Amino acid sequence: MAKAQTTATDLPVEERSKEELEKLLGEAEEYDLSPHLVNLLLHEPFFSTLLRKVTKVKSMAISTAGVTVRDAEFMMLWNPIFVMELESMKIRGLLKHELYHLIFKHCTNRKQDPHMLWNWATDLAINSLISERELPEEGLRPGRALKLDKIADPEQLEKWKKVSDLIKSLPLGKASEWYMLKLQQDKEASKTIQGSEKGGKCNGNCKPGGDGKPCDGNCTCGQGTPGHGDDHEGWGDISDEERQIAEGKIKQALSEAVKRCDRTGQWGSVSSSTRETLRRMINDAIDWKRVLQNFCGMSQRANKSRTHKRVNRKYPYIHPGVRRGHSASVAIYMDQSGSVGNDEVELFFGALNQLGRITKFTLYPFDWTVDEKNSIEWRKGQSLPPVRTRSGGTSFHPIEEHVKKNLQTFDGHIILTDGEAADPGPSRQRRCWVILPDCKLLFKPHRNDIVVQMDRHQKKNS
Repeated sequence: MAKAQTTATDLPVEERSKEELEKLLGEAEEYDLSPHLVNLLLHEPFFSTLLRKVTKVKSMAISTAGVTVRDAEFMMLWNPIFVMELESMKIRGLLKHELYHLIFKHCTNRKQDPHMLWNWATDLAINSLISERELPEEGLRPGRALKLDKIADPEQLEKWKKVSDLIKSLPLGKASEWYMLKLQQDKEASKTIQGSEKGGKCNGNCKPGGDGKPCDGNCTCGQGTPGHGDDHEGWGDISDEERQIAEGKIKQALSEAVKRCDRTGQWGSVSSSTRETLRRMINDAIDWKRVLQNFCGMSQRANKSRTHKRVNRKYPYIHPGVRRGHSASVAIYMDQSGSVGNDEVELFFGALNQLGRITKFTLYPFDWTVDEKNSIEWRKGQSLPPVRTRSGGTSFHPIEEHVKKNLQTFDGHIILTDGEAADPGPSRQRRCWVILPDCKLLFKPHRNDIVVQMDRHQKKNS
């Protein structure tokens, strides 16, 4: 992009005249990222929604671009000279790359040591999710050899070829921790990568600093380092309090972006598998067991009775006082249709045994009808083994009919299910859907519904 604007960027630093450098810095000063933000909005609505929560700062103090957390706020610093030399499509890839660092918490609680290896591992994981045509040639990507044309020293070249072979052998789509382990297992490659942290002798082709002076040939700019991409400095320089606040903000922003894209059906280039990962991240951000406890706690009725053992505050010793008791009044409907396996029924009972430690409730098995005959009055502290009584088709409509008949008995109801049935319509009382792992409702929840996702770990903990 910038090459069409100036010939100065085509030349190594030592061959550029003072006038060319001044022109380059002037263009950098005027360079505006806004057209590329609009481009992101048009093609990548998910990433664009997230980027609105990030403060963009043009800075010559950073050699490329990078995200960080400052005062519990997300910030993306970008060097205009670096960015303006990229094609429009690769700028889009750069923005997506930086946002993925925030999404996957690489700059907050997932930071690992040695941090140079962690930098490489996170880039390998993130760039697996981005189209290769959107990545710069120097960018790290599993299955792709490193660009080594800037290395003149034969000894160094031989070392980096071994690193390149390792990167080329790695598969796409693994987690950062997986790539981290592979880098650590190759001791020679690990040593070479960690040695690049010091930068060493620069090749003289780096960008000028903020003062406009070219590199002195002994800098630590990292421009000659294979795999050099965004800047990861400052990831660990935040307090625990800032980290917690920052993570809360990114969870909220991620939730808003995912729900918006699900609502509109416009995800851009985000693959279906990545969408599911993002949805699970939102659900994982919620302690679903705590949601159930809170739901039961809020679905309580007060039982009043008169007693002379309590003093009436308004008419002491004239009228009896009032004793108030609170009892949870919740019905739980467990899906035992043919689409729900015995392992899932066991998972449901594990959740109910934990819930039974703190409250009482009434359990109704169901498939296409509600099984009132085999209902269970679950006492507080009770623990029961899994029992199956149904295996037919699934329908949620009989549940709502049962709820209407028992409005005076229950103040709320929970439905444990795989979600594979038609929409029963809005409910006349509080309703909570608890969905099996890897499943989802086949319809959009209603306004007052609560939807939580179970996880497989529950079975082990029960």
